[in-house]
Amino acid sequence: MFKIFNVVFAVLFLICAGLQWNDPDPYLWMPLYLLSVLSCVYAFKDISAKRLNMFNIAVYSPYALYNFVVEDGVLSWATAHNFDSLTQSMMASTPWIENTREFGGLIIMIVVCAINLYASRYQVSNEIFIEEDENARAAVPSLKV
Repeated sequence: MFKIFNVVFAVLFLICAGLQWNDPDPYLWMPLYLLSVLSCVYAFKDISAKRLNMFNIAVYSPYALYNFVVEDGVLSWATAHNFDSLTQSMMASTPWIENTREFGGLIIMIVVCAINLYASRYQVSNEIFIEEDENARAAVPSLKV
């Protein structure tokens, strides 16, 4: 189930990275999405990516917080614009749409990286347990009857 989760999100993040090509700031958003793809690929292959996931969360979180509190951010969308539809087209008169959508993307990436970070900690602790168990078995001479 965990591998399916990571395949699905890797594909979704890869599509999102590709869709950023015509965005005004693809140099920012393409690497952000691709770092999340990398997190999912590592998790799929059972490669511990603790530092990568911590880095991603450390980068995404302040940017998400910024999009939340900026003048035309999520708070503005919620209070001044009464949760207007985010599916309408973005125009100069509706800048909160872009910031709110970016916030949503960042939150999704944070959650996925946090899940992968948590799962990798479990995986690492499980590997340590298995290694300690194997070492303990090797230290005890087998009894022959």
